[in-house]
This record gives sequence, structure tokens and C-alpha cells, in this order.
Amino acid sequence: MASLLQDRLTTDQDLLLMQEGMLMRKVRSKSWKKLRYFRLQNDGMTVWHARQARGSAKPSFSISDVETIRNGHDSELLRSLTEELPLEQGFTVVFHGRRSNLDLVANSVEEAQIWMRGLHLLVDLVTSMDHQERLDQWLSDWFQRGDKNQDGKMSFQEVQRLLHLMNVEMDQEYAFSLFQAADTSQSGTLEGEEFVQFYKALTKRAEVQELFESFSADGQKLTLLEFLDFLREEQKERDCTSELALELIDRYEPSDSGKLRHVLSMDGFLSYLCSKDGDIFNPDCLPIYQDMTQPLNHYFICSSHNTYLVGDQLCGQSSVEGYIRALKRGCRCVEVDVWDGPSGEPVVYHGHTLTSRILFKDVVATVAQYAFQTSDYPVILSLETHCSWEQQQTMARHLTEILGEQLLSTTLDGVLPTQLPSPEELRRKILVKGKKLTLEEDLEYEEEEVEPELEGEHESELALESQFETEPEPEPQEQNLQIKDKKKKSKNILCPALSSLVIYLKSVSFRSFTHSKEHYHFYEISSFSETKAKRLIKEAGNEFVQHNTWQLSRVYPSGLRTDSSNYNPQELWNAGCQMVAMNMQTAGLEMDICDGHFRQNGGCGYVLKPDFLRDNQSSFHPERPISPFKAQTLLIQVISGQQLPKLNKTKEGSIVDPLVKVQIFGVRLDTARQETNYVENNGFNPYWGQTLCFRVLVPELAMLRFVVMDYDWKSRNDFIGQYTLPWTCMQQGYRHIHLLSKDGISLCPASIFVYICIREDLEGEES
Repeated sequence: MASLLQDRLTTDQDLLLMQEGMLMRKVRSKSWKKLRYFRLQNDGMTVWHARQARGSAKPSFSISDVETIRNGHDSELLRSLTEELPLEQGFTVVFHGRRSNLDLVANSVEEAQIWMRGLHLLVDLVTSMDHQERLDQWLSDWFQRGDKNQDGKMSFQEVQRLLHLMNVEMDQEYAFSLFQAADTSQSGTLEGEEFVQFYKALTKRAEVQELFESFSADGQKLTLLEFLDFLREEQKERDCTSELALELIDRYEPSDSGKLRHVLSMDGFLSYLCSKDGDIFNPDCLPIYQDMTQPLNHYFICSSHNTYLVGDQLCGQSSVEGYIRALKRGCRCVEVDVWDGPSGEPVVYHGHTLTSRILFKDVVATVAQYAFQTSDYPVILSLETHCSWEQQQTMARHLTEILGEQLLSTTLDGVLPTQLPSPEELRRKILVKGKKLTLEEDLEYEEEEVEPELEGEHESELALESQFETEPEPEPQEQNLQIKDKKKKSKNILCPALSSLVIYLKSVSFRSFTHSKEHYHFYEISSFSETKAKRLIKEAGNEFVQHNTWQLSRVYPSGLRTDSSNYNPQELWNAGCQMVAMNMQTAGLEMDICDGHFRQNGGCGYVLKPDFLRDNQSSFHPERPISPFKAQTLLIQVISGQQLPKLNKTKEGSIVDPLVKVQIFGVRLDTARQETNYVENNGFNPYWGQTLCFRVLVPELAMLRFVVMDYDWKSRNDFIGQYTLPWTCMQQGYRHIHLLSKDGISLCPASIFVYICIREDLEGEES
């Protein structure tokens, strides 16, 4: 594939023109629009830019960081500048993770098309590369960086500099001996294949060689039976058949003769260990593998808080990009805060703050376009409506006209249901969650219908956080006064047209678990602030679990989190809360847990809860888990690391001192962390060989997070990469963990090599 890329770079007309470079306008905002000269580098993997054609250039972006290319008409920013800039000459480079989009405007439609076609081609080539092809490309990139004078050869001085860039601290004599061994032409430089051989010598995996030889009779190859023994004994794949072992040999053995003889060479063995089959994440859990025919309340649902915000909660930008990113990462519940806007058009923003405003109809159109690009399972629009009667009617019209057949506007069979429908029954449907009138209500909220606004997220959140959560609950009489006072200020009238679009998800206030059981129905849903939900878990954990077996719960971040920080969703999942809304624009540990949890089941945004969180007679208490849960002991041998990235790529002398931290998140008693020692000055192939041990009471709820840190004795250790996954999706045996960045983007080929062993605890289950 890397050679295919090189072929295209010399033959494809668009790519040839991109390598010559073009002047385009870079647009950051309505006031920042500047001409820049963009050029695709000869490696075909990076785009640089300069102020002018022959000016000093610097990297703009890497092709591997690009998710997709959009035309100008799909750019929120470029659409706002149609009077100044022609949309058909514009396009947008969309990056993986949370990096801001790059909006560009070319000098002509044809030039814009050249860049769009060329970038699409390059992105397709990169995304279709397998592990070996990515490694080849990664190696080619390093050769380009190390070859300082760009003559296609590398002297020993250039190799020494490259080793520092690659995070390798190596004895000069040993490095020179490897250099001489690879220099088969005896030219005093390394070219092409010679550099590849030098790299192979540099990355020789002694620990993998030792493992290979322990199962190989002759130390040269694994026969079909030897490989089958390895899969059954070490990889704990007890049901593995000869047919499956043969399939793996065909898949990973590089030589045709090896495939014909049904044997696996050392290179093939390493290729298997680095593949998806050798990954810590069980490939059986990657597609949709769970029962999707149970009621909605039996699933954890990937949910977003204040989805329109791409920054903080007070002054941040509101953008439809927030909805695009959330939906494309598998989020199935997005939040829309709607207020009266100018010219009769409702707007979306964080009320009573300085956040910018976007049109409600643009949000609905964006949801319609992106709702089912990642997952076919239902999307929930969580409406917080603060509009007048007239603008509520406008909202209803937009929802009906823009969403069309996607909008669920009646019960599935036209009769009153007895339980919530399943994700399978609601495929490709958009559901509205919000206030709803009943026959008994006279077009006005009853007293209990006003209360959610008091406890809601957007009625002066900071004051309410203090009033309702950090202080004790007010007395009933005092609470009634607060409600009446609120009513005097504003008595919202709910529009029947909007109310009628709420089918299965009627928002109601929560008073107590007893009150919910006696007065509410399965199609009603309550929202809880994180503070209130955590308090309820401590005070009445089992009641909360039982409540969540028949009714949906949504939890949202504290109003005090004005910086858009997050809380740990695990605490709420432990009680069976289905919709734990996250500030998805903010990377960090909490989002790693959320992303890791929803990585399973096809990334569809729905994960079936364990059976003890679906049983309405469940005795489970997240704070005090007892039998019949079978505790397990986890042994993790952290063996080695491979090609860990440098934290400061510009600082040639700095080499990382890596350590591995393993964290377990689950019920409170299972939450734990341990770490290895650090390896000094080696980010390229550090070896730890340390074993960590954990005992877990409720493995069905446990999440594992592997974090590689750069040890710093003077300050906090620096983050290098992480990988998070559910306990139930973990494969045993010798496994590679392919690291992700803070933004969840692959750091290929960075990985750590571990041995995983899970044992059933024979001591009993008591905590």
C-alpha cells in the first residue's frame, strides 16, 4: 500500500498539482481570513503551509489525522460568509478527535475540486492500510525526517540524530555495529532496504523470540499443531480448532511457502501478536453481539450533555459541529436547549450565559443528516424548551418537516404499550424526550410539571447547584414557596403540537423512589444532577437499581462544571442509570472510560446492562455488592513497550522514562490502581517484566485503563498514551495494547505487550 501511495504521487494529476502547491484563503472566523500557500509534501502524508510560495513553511496537518473532507456548503463557518466568499470554492478538512476543522477557500472551483479529490484519495489510501503497511509508512516518515540533507541516504551521524528523535538511547558502538551490518553495499550510508534492515535489528523483540522458541521444536517455525497448542494453552482459546489456527496462519504468515506448508515463521508469529486477533480487545465484542430486542431501559445509552457546546459552559461557542462529532462517535442521546430567537426562529444556546447562539432548525437538519451514519439504533433528542407558545409551534413544524419519516410521532403499533420498545424495533428512528400534556392537564403545567425546571440544568444553574445540592433539601413548605415564586415569574404554556411529538420519553420530576413507583409510568423519565444521583446511590443504592429496571434515568454534570469538565460515569452505571450525559468536547480519564465502555457492541451507542441491573427484584447495591457475584483475580504481566511517542518532538535531547499504570474502575470496592517501575531513557523498546495483581468482586461492571506515563521526579508524570476497555471484552494470554492519544486517536505503532490471566476466586464472594 505504501508503494501504491508512491505510485499515485507520481501519476495522479490532482496529487501532482497539490505537490506544486496552491494559494488559498485560510478562514478561522468572520474576521480572520488570510492567504496561505498550501503544499502536499513529497511523502504524500503531510501538508505544509507558508505565507507565500517561497516563504518559510511549517507543517499544517498529517493525512493520517484527517477524518474526512466536506464541501463548502456543509461548513457552518463558510455558510456564514457567503456574501464575501463563494461557497463552491470552499472546503473543510475535518480531523479525528477534538481538533478544530480547517476551512479553506481556493481561487477557483477547479482548484477546490483538485484538493478535495486529492485529499479524499489520500485519506482512503491511508485508512485502508493494514498494520504492516502502516508500519512501512511510519518507517518511511522517519527516514524522511532523519535524512536531513534529503539525498535519499542516511549517514551514521544522521542515524544517531534519528535515534534521539525516535526515543532511543543507545551505546554508540552498538549502534555503529548495527549500522555496519545493515550497510550491505558498504557505502557508509543506508538506503531504502538497508534502512529497513537496520530498523528490524533495532526492534528485534527478544521477549517474543523467546516465547516463539518455547513452542517451536526447531526454533525456526511453528507447525500447525504447535501453533494450536500456543492458542489453547497461552491464549486461553480452549475451543480453538485446527481450521481456525490454519486460517490465522493464512492471514499472518508472510511467505507463500510457509502458508503451503501450514507453518508460522517468527515474522508471521509477531504479525499475529500485533494484529486484531492478538489484541487485548476481544474481536468477538467488536461487532454488534448483544441482544438488541430488550426494552430501552435495559441498556446503557451513550449520551451527551449540552451537545451544542464545543467549549466551556459560560462563554463557549455553540455549533452544529458539536452534534456532528457526538453522533459520529456513536452518541445516541443529544441535548438541545431551545429559547425564543429573533424573527420567530427558535435558537439553541446555554441560557443566561454568554455562549453563542445557533438556529434550532440547523440543529435539527444536522441531526437528520448525521443521526445514523455510525449506528442504526435510535437517537434521542433531549429537549429543554424555554420558548413561547408560538416558537414551540415553530419547533414542532421543524421537527416534523425536517426529520420526516425519521421522527417517531406515534407508538409503534398505534396502541398504548406496556413497556418501552427495543433498540431493534426503533432502528433509524429519532425520539423526542421532553414535557408532555396528558388528558387531565388543561394545556398548562401542573405543579409537578414546573418542578423539573427548578431542578433542571439551565435555570440559573449555579444558584440551583448551591440551593438544591450543597445544602440540605428544603422543607416541603419551603419548597412549595419556591415553586409558587417560580410560577409568578413565568408560567410556561406547553404547545400541544410539540407535546404530541413526545411518545415514549415524557420528562417528569423526581420526588422519591416510592413516589415514582406509585405515580409514574414506564414511559416517563427523570433527570438527576450528578450530585443528587451520587447521593441517592449512597442513601438508597438498591432502590435506585430497581428504579432503573423499569424506568429510564438521565444524569447530567453539575452546574458548577463551567469548564465543561466531566464526572466518572462508572459510578452512575453501577446503579443502572442508562443515560449518563457527558461533556464530550472535553478529553480526559472520564471520557476514556465512556469511550472504552461504548467501544464494544459495534460502537452502536447501546450496551446491554448486566442481568442483575435488569431484574426488578434485584438485591444488588453498588456500595455493598455481595453474593451471588463471583469474584475474579486478574494477573497482568506488563512485559514491554514499542515505539512510544516523544512528548516534545522538537526537543531532540529529551527521551522518555516510561512507566505503565493500570487502573480498574467498577463498584467502589473494586476501584484500584497499580503501576510498574519506570524504564530510564527508552521510549523505543522499554522492558518492564513486572506482574500486577487485582481482585475484582463485580467483573461485569469493571473497566480497565492502561496508561503509559513519562516519569518526572520533579513534577507530575506526563501522559504518553492510554487504552480503556470493559473487563468482559478482555482477551487472556499474550496481547498487545495499541495506545490512543488523549483525544482517542491511534498512536500507531505505539503499543505495550502484556500477558493477561483471569482466575475465578475460590474464596467466596463476600466483600
